[in-house]
Formats: sequence, C-alpha cells, structure tokens
Amino acid sequence: MDRQDAQPGRENLTVTERKYLLEQVDDAAVVQVYADGFSALPLNDKILIWHLYQAALAGRDIYYDQRYRHSLEMRRLLEEALRHPERFAPDVLAEIRRYTKLFWINSGPYNNLTARKFVLNARVREALRGTDPFSTGFQQKGTGLELESAFFDLDSETMVTSKTPGAGKDILETSANNLYAGGITSRDLEGFTEQYGLNSRLVKKDGRLVEEVYRVGGKYDKEISAIVRHLTDALPYAPPGMRRALEALIRWYTTGEDADRAAYDIAWVEDRDSTVDTINGFIEVYLDARGVKGAWEALVYFVNTEKTAGIEKLAAAAAWFEARMPWDPQWRRTDVKGVTARAIDVVVEAGDSGPVTPIGINLPNDQKIREVHGSKSVSLANISEAYEKSLPTSYRREFAWDDAEVARAEKWGALAAEVTTAIHEVLGHGSGRVADHLNGQPQLVLKEQYSALEESRADLVALYFVGSPKIAECGMLPAEHQAEIVRTEYEAYARNALVQLRRIRHGAQIEEDHMRNRQAIVHWLMANTRAIEVRKRDGKTFYVVVDIDAFHDGVGRMLAEVQRIKSTGDYAAAVAMFETHGIHFDPALRDEVVSRVEALNLPSYTGFVQPKLTPIL
Repeated sequence: MDRQDAQPGRENLTVTERKYLLEQVDDAAVVQVYADGFSALPLNDKILIWHLYQAALAGRDIYYDQRYRHSLEMRRLLEEALRHPERFAPDVLAEIRRYTKLFWINSGPYNNLTARKFVLNARVREALRGTDPFSTGFQQKGTGLELESAFFDLDSETMVTSKTPGAGKDILETSANNLYAGGITSRDLEGFTEQYGLNSRLVKKDGRLVEEVYRVGGKYDKEISAIVRHLTDALPYAPPGMRRALEALIRWYTTGEDADRAAYDIAWVEDRDSTVDTINGFIEVYLDARGVKGAWEALVYFVNTEKTAGIEKLAAAAAWFEARMPWDPQWRRTDVKGVTARAIDVVVEAGDSGPVTPIGINLPNDQKIREVHGSKSVSLANISEAYEKSLPTSYRREFAWDDAEVARAEKWGALAAEVTTAIHEVLGHGSGRVADHLNGQPQLVLKEQYSALEESRADLVALYFVGSPKIAECGMLPAEHQAEIVRTEYEAYARNALVQLRRIRHGAQIEEDHMRNRQAIVHWLMANTRAIEVRKRDGKTFYVVVDIDAFHDGVGRMLAEVQRIKSTGDYAAAVAMFETHGIHFDPALRDEVVSRVEALNLPSYTGFVQPKLTPIL
C-alpha cells in the first residue's frame, strides 16, 4: 500500500539552486525529481538499473489502457498533432498542449486523485473536427464518436472509478476504467470465482464471464514480453537475492498463475540486502471499484544510505510497537516478521506509481505473506525532497489559524511529514492480524471499502505513535522538540482535510481512497472528541487543533475500531464509517477553499518529471 501526496500544494516560483518546479498546468504542478546518488554507484549497479529502467518503460502502455479503453488512441492523436503544430491556429495549439500535458501527467483523461474526467475546451471542437489527425480519428468506424466524446463530453463516462455511485447504480457500470468489459455488473459476479483476480481483465462474451489474463501470450503480450526481455537482461548484473526475485517475477509474467505471484512476493520481500531494487507488476487495486484488479506499475530505485539509519531502527522496533497497539490484543501479531525499511532514491516510476507518485510504499499487499515473511517499506527520499523544495509558504499562511501555527509548520513540517510517513509505511501497513475465517484476504469481504480503511489504519498508527518516546529513541526526531513536532503534524493533518477539498472541483463526494481516509479521520475526531474546532474569521473557515491529548486519545479509539473492522471483515461498519465521515462534504465549503486557493494560484496536485538515463557506449 502507498501513501499518496501528503503535501498540500506548490507555488509558481521557487528560488533554489536548481530548478524543481518546472511549470503549472491548470491545477497541476510539474516538478523535476533528481537522483543524485546514481553517479556514485558502481558500474555494475548502473547497468542493472539501466535494464530495470527499460523494463519499467516497456510497461507504461499497459496502465494507459487499464485506465481507459481509448487512452492509447487519444494519446496517439494528441502526440501526432504536436508533431505538426503548423496545422493549428495558435489558440487551438495552445489548448492541445494544455490538455496533452494533463493527459501525460494523469496517464489518460481522468484526474489521478479525483477520478473525474477532464476535457478539451469546447471552443476547439470544430477546429479539430476539420483537421488531421483528429478529423480522421473522429470518423473511424465504430470508435470515432466515442473518441470525440472522450475528448469533449464531460457528462459521458465521468468517473474512471466510482465506488459510491448513488442509489440504484452499479460501481462497475459507472466506472470508465478498462478492468471490465462487455457490460459486466456486480450482479454478474455473484457466485463467480476468479482464478486470476489480480492480473486479469474480466469480460462478458456470449453471456459467459471470461478472464483475459495479463501474461506472456495473453492480454498485453507485447508489453509483457518486452518487460520480460529487459528483466532477463538484468539477471547477470543482479546480486543473488535480487536475481531470485527477478527470476520469480519472470515466471509470474510468463504463467500468470497466482502461486507464481506469491512466490515472487516472497522472493522479493526476502531480498533485504540489495542496494538496487525494483517493483514491477500488477499490484495496487485502487483503480478497481471492487478493490480486486491490480493496476500495473513499476519503480526502479537505490538505497539512500544517509537517510536509512533511523528508518532501520524503527523497523527493528516493530515488535515493541505491535505489543502496544491500542486495539484488542487478539488482533496483535505475536511474531512480527522481517520488516525491512529503507530510504530510497527513485530513478524511474511508471504506470500506477508515476508521474503522480506516492511518497512511501509498503509491500507486499498479500496479508498471509506479510504475516509469515514480513514486508518491505521504502520512503521515497528524493520525491519528498522535490516536494519540499517546491513547497510554498503561502498556503500555510492562508489556512493556518495564527502566526504560531505557521512558524511551527515552517520549522518542523517537513520533518513531521517524513517521520509520520515512515511510521505509516513501516509500522502501519505491517501491523495487525485478521481473523482466521478471512484466510488472509479481508479485501474480499470489505470490497470497495478496503483500500480507504487500510490507508486510514496506517495513518492512525502514525498519528498515534508519532509522540511516543520510542520514536525519538530510534533517532527519527529530537526528543527535546518532540511535543512541538507532534502538534505540527496534528495541525497539518487537520489543515489537509480542509485544503484537499480544492482537488474536487465538481460534485459533493470523494472517490480517491487516501483522500477519503484523511477526511474520515479528521471528521471522526470532530464528531467524537474536543480535539479540533471549526472556526470562522473574515468569512474563511479554519480547522484548529485545540487539544493535543484529545487528538491522540481519539486517534487511539478510532484505530481500535478500524482494526476491528479489518480483522473481522465488518463490511457494514466500514460503509457506515466512510459514509458518515469520509465521502460526503459541503460543496459551499469546497467552493470557499477553491476560491482561496485560486487567489494564491496554488496547484492541487503534482506530477513528476523523472530522470532520463542515457547509456554511454
């Protein structure tokens, strides 16, 4: 599981020694990420990274296609148009460029965080209808009208993932992603057992459900075969543990069998010594409204040794924290296995992990493997650095209650976010156990609620323990300033629940799981504790943390309930929690937040430009 962007916004101009903020496209910041330590790596590691980098790039089109069935053709038309700018009037070309940049950032025509469709400005519709390549594309037999609608019609296929479509509507029918085809509804799946749940598209053919398996010789054969070739090229340069993991990954890509997926997860998590590592495959299930189908992603990275020491101490103390989790002792793990944690520098992220990227990752997601073999957590150090270097102070001044809160955020905000992200990944996702009757797969009974619930659980663990003296003992933060750092984090978390509403410009409900989890926590605390006050000043709304102890105690109580829901598979309680606290919001409050943000010209989210590797022959 990963924790998405925890930083609220970027500004148009940042003065640094090198450029981080490259531009702003509508409400998206475009930020450069650097991998400084690459040049110091041994040649063998550089060659290994090169082949893994090629394997990552080879799979990008898989994710484009998974997100939307027309994405690849839409991208082809856009890029063809940009290769022939002379065909278009300046204002039309400017609109094509704007839309194409958003398309690249989001890997298709849907916003990565809100799940909502974005479109070309209607004023260029007639111009594109009469100009190649769009004129030819829009006249294609069978797909032309759908393509034109995909570019221009905001009311057609509005959501890429729709987990709360409303009464009488189906989560699959109202989701535009390409994980299901042929008009499949949730009702069709009743009584149907998927053999390849994570790595297949489910299609209805002649009234039958058919699994199109993602593997060599199956769906995405071209892309997967290329990935396998590059992974094979990497084998001679990989150390023994990593070689075993890569060989297992190649097997999984070849057979598609779940047993081979499990073997890969085990081999990957047991490789705890390699300086270079990769994540490559069908992994996270956020794109699927059911929470079953894996979206393709790839990362290639190397260990940042300077920033790893504190995180390793945190991982080594995992059993200490597990024994003190504030939930029913029967859901505590008694034999905490191999939690490996490192700070890493990313070389490339593709598919579900980039250009819009997490700042921390904990895998594998398979609960049974985690309980027996442990997990690996990574904090993306150079991504966090790029966020911080492009982070303005203006949003803090706008949404903080007073100067003292602003000063705390400027002094301790980056460290507080770094520490809580590490706790979230290392201790949060790696903790707890589930009832035996769930067979290590709580997501099957918690369904569309599972991802938001799990992200809430990990965030709550971080918020609960960030003030523990043990965190300071691990060297994660200075003990003498811990109380102030805790207050800084609690204030930032409350502010974030307000500021993140700027991302949802339409509608009155939240779809993205990380956003749901943050809303749920803050609004649960508002409803059940005296920790946070909603205040007004000059017509502006503020979420003000007024009682740190109440915040901490409330987090502990909510965490106990969230763990109970996960451990027992209490679907009804999960629905009630998010329907009450995490999904719905006041559109008038959102409009106020948007107005304040637009006055400052703050982006809503960030897409990263990755380092480009070039072989020197």
